[in-house]
Amino acid sequence: MHQHCHGQISVMESQRKRYAAPSSGEDSSGERGLLHTWKGYSCSVTPERVLLSRPVLQAALGTRHGVLLVEGGQVYSFGEFPWKQSQVSEVGPLKPVLESALSGQRVVAVAAGNFHSGAVTEDGGVHMWGENSFGQCGLSSLTVVPNPTPVAVLDPDTSPPHTIRVLELACGEQHSLALSAQHEVWAWGSGCQLGLVTTIFPVWKPQKVEHLAGRHVLQVACGAFHSLALVRCLPPQEARRPLPDKCGQCNQLLYTMTDKEDHVIISDSHYCPLGVELLDDGEARLEPGRSPPLRLQSSPSEPLSSHTSASAPGLHPSITDHTGYERRRTVAQNGEVLTTTDSDISAAGTDSGRTVGGVGGAGSQNSPYPDDQAVKEYLKKLSDTSLAEETAKMTIARASFQPPADSLDLLTSDLLPGVMPVTTSSALNSLVSSCASAVAERVVSTCEALSLKKRINCYNPGVGGVAGAPGGVPGGFPGGPAEERVRLEESMQGKKSCSTGDIREEEAEGLSRRLSLPGLLSQVSPRLLRRASRPKVRAVPLTPVGGLPEAGELLPSLQTEVWSWGRGEEGQLGHGDNLPRLQPLCIKCLSSKEVVLVAAGAHHSLALTAQSQVFSWGSNSSGQLGHMACPTTIPRLAKLSEGIRVWDVGAGAQHTLLLADGDCYQPILYYSGQQVREAAQDAPQDQTEGYSYTQQPVLLPFCMNLGYVSGVFAGGQSCVALADRNVTGFIASLHELAAAERKFYCKLSSVKNHILRPLLDLGENYCSRYSSAGQRPWVRESLGTALGPASTVLLQSLARCYSRLCHLTGQHSASLTANLRRRREVKSLVMLEHASIFLDTYNEYCCSVGNFLVMGGFHALAKPSLDFFGKCPELLQRLAESSEENIPLSDLLVALFYLPMRHLHEYGRLLLKLGTCFEVSSVDYQQLQDGCSKFEALALHLKRRRKEAEYTYQFWKSFPGKMTVSGLDSLRKPPRRLICESSNKALTLQNSGRFSVNWFILFNDALVHAQFSTHHVFPLATLWVEPIPEENTDLYGLKVISPEETFTLLACSSMEKAKWLRSINQAVDQAMSGAGQRAEPPISRTASYTFYKDSRLKEATYEGRWLAGKPNGRGMVKWLDGRIYTGTFKNGLEDGFGDYVMPSKTLNLNDHYQGHWKEGKMHGIGTYKYATGELYEGSFQDNMRHGHGMLRSGTLNSSSPSVFIGQWVHDKKTGYGVFDDITRGEKYMGMWQDDQRQGTGVIVTQFGLYYEGAFNNNKMQGTGVLLSEDNTTYEGEFSEDWTLNGKGVLTMANGDYFEGTFTGEWGSGLKVTGSFFKPNLYDSDGDKGRAVKLGRLAVRPEQKWRAVFEECWMRLGCEAPGQGENQRAWENIAVALTTSRRLHRDCPEMNLSQSHNITLESLEFNPQQHVGPVTMERYDRIRHYLIKACDTPLHPLGRLMETLVAVYRMTYVGVGANRRLLLQAVNEIMSYLARIFQLVRFLFPDLPEEGGVIPEPSSDPQDKKDSNCADTQLESPKPGRVVSSSSLLLPVLLPRLYPPLFTLYALEKEREDDVYWECVLRLNKQPDMALLAFLGVQHKFWPVSVPVLGERTEVVSSTKDACFASATETLQQIRQFVFSTTFTPSDKLQVIQLTFEEITKEVVSSLENSFLWSMDDLFPVFLYVVLRARIRNLGSEVSLIEDLMDPCVQHGEHGIMFTTLKACYYQIQHEKTT
Repeated sequence: MHQHCHGQISVMESQRKRYAAPSSGEDSSGERGLLHTWKGYSCSVTPERVLLSRPVLQAALGTRHGVLLVEGGQVYSFGEFPWKQSQVSEVGPLKPVLESALSGQRVVAVAAGNFHSGAVTEDGGVHMWGENSFGQCGLSSLTVVPNPTPVAVLDPDTSPPHTIRVLELACGEQHSLALSAQHEVWAWGSGCQLGLVTTIFPVWKPQKVEHLAGRHVLQVACGAFHSLALVRCLPPQEARRPLPDKCGQCNQLLYTMTDKEDHVIISDSHYCPLGVELLDDGEARLEPGRSPPLRLQSSPSEPLSSHTSASAPGLHPSITDHTGYERRRTVAQNGEVLTTTDSDISAAGTDSGRTVGGVGGAGSQNSPYPDDQAVKEYLKKLSDTSLAEETAKMTIARASFQPPADSLDLLTSDLLPGVMPVTTSSALNSLVSSCASAVAERVVSTCEALSLKKRINCYNPGVGGVAGAPGGVPGGFPGGPAEERVRLEESMQGKKSCSTGDIREEEAEGLSRRLSLPGLLSQVSPRLLRRASRPKVRAVPLTPVGGLPEAGELLPSLQTEVWSWGRGEEGQLGHGDNLPRLQPLCIKCLSSKEVVLVAAGAHHSLALTAQSQVFSWGSNSSGQLGHMACPTTIPRLAKLSEGIRVWDVGAGAQHTLLLADGDCYQPILYYSGQQVREAAQDAPQDQTEGYSYTQQPVLLPFCMNLGYVSGVFAGGQSCVALADRNVTGFIASLHELAAAERKFYCKLSSVKNHILRPLLDLGENYCSRYSSAGQRPWVRESLGTALGPASTVLLQSLARCYSRLCHLTGQHSASLTANLRRRREVKSLVMLEHASIFLDTYNEYCCSVGNFLVMGGFHALAKPSLDFFGKCPELLQRLAESSEENIPLSDLLVALFYLPMRHLHEYGRLLLKLGTCFEVSSVDYQQLQDGCSKFEALALHLKRRRKEAEYTYQFWKSFPGKMTVSGLDSLRKPPRRLICESSNKALTLQNSGRFSVNWFILFNDALVHAQFSTHHVFPLATLWVEPIPEENTDLYGLKVISPEETFTLLACSSMEKAKWLRSINQAVDQAMSGAGQRAEPPISRTASYTFYKDSRLKEATYEGRWLAGKPNGRGMVKWLDGRIYTGTFKNGLEDGFGDYVMPSKTLNLNDHYQGHWKEGKMHGIGTYKYATGELYEGSFQDNMRHGHGMLRSGTLNSSSPSVFIGQWVHDKKTGYGVFDDITRGEKYMGMWQDDQRQGTGVIVTQFGLYYEGAFNNNKMQGTGVLLSEDNTTYEGEFSEDWTLNGKGVLTMANGDYFEGTFTGEWGSGLKVTGSFFKPNLYDSDGDKGRAVKLGRLAVRPEQKWRAVFEECWMRLGCEAPGQGENQRAWENIAVALTTSRRLHRDCPEMNLSQSHNITLESLEFNPQQHVGPVTMERYDRIRHYLIKACDTPLHPLGRLMETLVAVYRMTYVGVGANRRLLLQAVNEIMSYLARIFQLVRFLFPDLPEEGGVIPEPSSDPQDKKDSNCADTQLESPKPGRVVSSSSLLLPVLLPRLYPPLFTLYALEKEREDDVYWECVLRLNKQPDMALLAFLGVQHKFWPVSVPVLGERTEVVSSTKDACFASATETLQQIRQFVFSTTFTPSDKLQVIQLTFEEITKEVVSSLENSFLWSMDDLFPVFLYVVLRARIRNLGSEVSLIEDLMDPCVQHGEHGIMFTTLKACYYQIQHEKTT
């Protein structure tokens, strides 16, 4: 009841840490938290000191007892304790008793009701004790609870129910409230003040107040029989829902129409007894609210105005006022006076005693509202023409007085942050529409009126009059007649049911949504229609929605609402009546007041705002409200002297205690309410006769003796103050800081309310006046017209920034106040930990004021301000703190809006003052010192920016002529500031004409060169300036470099030169980094620039890195035609890797190039995707395809798909290349010239045709050889593709041949003139002579892919193969690796794997560091380096290897898999090896030539490990290692080429392998002994026993696949190589050798003596092993080994073993079985 928690919940949640030891600079604990108590306010009252061993942190007072929370979390009680039956039931206030039941618990909050108490522990637990007759302690079956007892607050909606963590408690007479960590309210006890949907009392278990569920509750407070909650406003997105048509509780229409004798009333008045409507989803919703009554119109010439009521900030639009009254508008006929009356529907709470019949249900027969039949009858009456005309005249008169919607948007959006005014509901719209349709033909103008209404609602829905006029002037008229104000006040004062209260004290918060039907059905003037159709100025909310985003939860929220529920017979609920409320209901008139604290006395309530104002309502029997105004059922301001700023409140039974700032920074106390006589202190509380009381709050004279009071509490008849002694000055400094912030916020709010808001209201606000009836109105010039569009936008921006600054100051003020109440520590100061929030807000605000000043906004604002404030603007002078006389109004406005900048110095001074309370070495001192430095530095910076803005404004004001001549008016922009200019000819252009005029103006973002009627702007971000040395010249020159111009400026003196050089450099640095502190800006920078002269880049915009006036580094260029380049630049040209997109106008698609550039052209490796669908991957030079590349045309399902891979010269196919014509099924491998086949080449088709020979002009022309699938061969002359023409020889598959002249196309019939020969069967020599040798007319292997190898040589820095420097080659390799790694690091889509990165790192080691003969160790290092280098395409050798693999597969896969190409495929590989070996020897010059020998290392035991490596000893024993290209490179190359190569071998050996495999299958049917006998193996070599599963088993006649099993398994490894990518012919020879060793091992074990093989003995045994190995395609394997075997091993041991395997293969083919 009489206890409240101070501050926002953000402070409550952090209070668990407040028990830490005080800072070094803070007063000792013996001087903090001193408790003083007293009663009444007489001069003889002296507070008594309550002595405790620890500082008191919080106090709570009941009727005759109190509870204290001290540091350390202990709780003391004092006063009378009737519930402690067996203990001392009464203790004096000066002798508190420790609540020992809470020992071991750390309490963080306490509360006291009339006769019970509560405590909250650190873990969120609740303990209650005291009177429990009504369940207020939450413990069933107990009437009293003598000691603190835990009370479980459980959520029944969870399974199992989990405990709710509580932050704070509040206690009344019969109930208790708890605020949970989820910011929800839980209640228990008895009475409607619980807010629960129940009729069963008491409620023993805490239950959630569902009507506040989903809302963020900040604080709760309890009176005797009512409850209060401070709630954060809902976010804007939750506050926009359509209004309902009917009340969900009583089902009554929310909008009704009443038929009177001469008029119709359409009303939105509705009263629901519960006041709250439950939605389906359980959310609380209130019925639509109603506005305060309209001001009475006393004469036809007086304009109508209305003060309006609006929802709270962020409040759900359906939650509106619930006062029980009806407002009606009476529309008289025949021009009689229009009146507006308010009547109370409920008899309770009416001041006048009038009662209007109760509201019945929607279908009630006693309802005063008309039914449909009544409406129709009334509309029939209205069909009279004269009545319609008269009504139209009245509507026109009303419309002419109605201000436009825009004039209210600015104000309304401020009062309703985040919530736009709400239109009338569909019920009202449908009612009006039905009325209009009934008289459609007779009253045509109704349509116009309805149309106008919709249009007005579109811009300013729900607005019907002027609101928020300054100083309470009705209708926004400045200087209006005093009698009008008095009439307005009187008309508003007596309305008991009005929830907005005194108009002089409170701003209107919405507009009436009522319409009078005759006024609606009227003709509208064209002028009103034109005005409604004017473009509207966007509203500027003067209260930021949701506060500052970056502030988050750091600062308390100011966008709050106060909700109340419970009994209301004394008006303590604040809803304008005396009715009870069963559920929480928002007090909407407080919703925009920024309430930060609520308190509840026994029957009255208090609300403290961030602007240090106190609103009070409820019982005022003893003057406890602080004013004597009536009615007391609505919140009204307590009457305090000007300058008194309240920042804490306490509410007792019949008194109020206020803690405020006075003239000094030591707090003062005010008391209002009942005077307590010393002799009558023990009298019953209700016996108050003869007691004196206050008319308004009175100052307590003893307050200055208490010290620095940090909090006040009240309860019963008692008052308590917590105070600190100021020992080191720390407490006084904290109080001074908080008081200064509160004062500053009040100043900002005054400027916003009295200056900024009225000025914004002038925008688009046409105020009409009549000097007398019948005169034509004059219309004042609107603010938008006076300022112009640009300045109007700037004024709105200024208003937004000012609002943010004001809001931040208010939040900070509340935060500092909460810090005083609780922690009083430096580390809790938000302005230190999060100074950036304040610095950024001040920066933004200063920028907006400067922009408005530069554009002449204040000068233009002076005229409308003069009309508004008059010629004696004392208010402006007082707020601007200006003492000068006759100061221009524009200067006064400038001083006023720059006033907040002074407060930064105040921040710095106060933080420095706080710092003096600490040791210099302490952390707190460092924090305060850093904060002081930041705010002082910002203050100086903003002071300079103000001077810049004023200097710039004077510049534009002083040069109107030059502006017109040179067109400089277009350069006047809000953020642009003048730094210096050369009007005094201090700077000239070198080599300029004698009569030329050159004027240089330096702004903060550009250097302007003006000449006569032209000017040019050089952006500072792309401007470089260099001083020209003065040696040998008398010129003081500056060289200025821009992207497209370079010129020299000459100064008149060295001093002037230094000035301009410094100014330009600082301006450039400021434009780039915002600092402007460096003497010289960086020569390399990032900026954006649009070219205007460059022919190649004209009108293109470049954004990226620059170096000395040229694009250099990574950047992006966008042309107007859609071209975009993104990549690296060098000296202003594209250079390096880049991405280029070029639109194709004809195809409406883009060409896309991604690759390397050089000097602005495509140069190097790249990929070009054409808009036609073609794709080229390869080399470019000078924007053309040049070098090796692959072009894919079309797709597989397109009309002509094809692929070409080969050499290009100047965008044409020239050199060797392979063309795969997918459509025709042909593949050409040969020479090209100018995109045509020219020279020797080979063609194979999918039908098996093979041609090799000459090509000319893209045709087979000349000598060639043609073979068909069946080996039919033609060798002779060709004239066209596949067309024979000339001499030749045609050989049949059986050996017969024609010799003569042939004509005709192959496959279509040939004409032969010549001889036919049928060779003799025994003429074998003749057959050999006529056999065709393929490959003679094909391209030689060394001529293939020359471009690929040339590109590799060029990457190494060689113009031709072998011609270059070794050191330069290694440098190029290092550059290539580093550049590629950086490129892949910068492009996420090109990221490298971790293993790839490791490979690149290992390649950074250069094995060519030691010069001299190559040893075996160094040879191994070279070999390993080559393996890694060929494994990454980023290395030149790896790129070469990748390209060779691609071209090889392109050649011999698909149609190219023709057996006649085998010889060419093998020769091509051998050519690769030779040419790559040449590259390797260039990189490693010490490596021996092909066939050279590297001597074996010495017989040192340390080197024996090298000789044991299997992969280094594959050849026959020799004095040293023989170096060959195959041994060094084949292990790297062959695995990648193995699949297509082996396929060719398999096709070539297909017949032999089939015969071989048939014999293998047939012979393997025999058992081991029979096969050994058949093959002629000597019996002594037959195994007697063989191992089976680890045991020796005797060989019998039926044994199969057991003899020589180990040798067989070894030999089978050869066939695994078909699927392997690692082994070479050398490795396969090693497998054969191991097979012989296994055979020998098994034979020796059976003979048990030494043995030496002879070939006659060995061959049958090995033949057996080969048969049992069952190696498929053995002929292909043999041929591959034979062709690619290293020549150095052909005649050694490996060569003999291979010959044996080959003999076995041929023997098996000819083996006969019996």
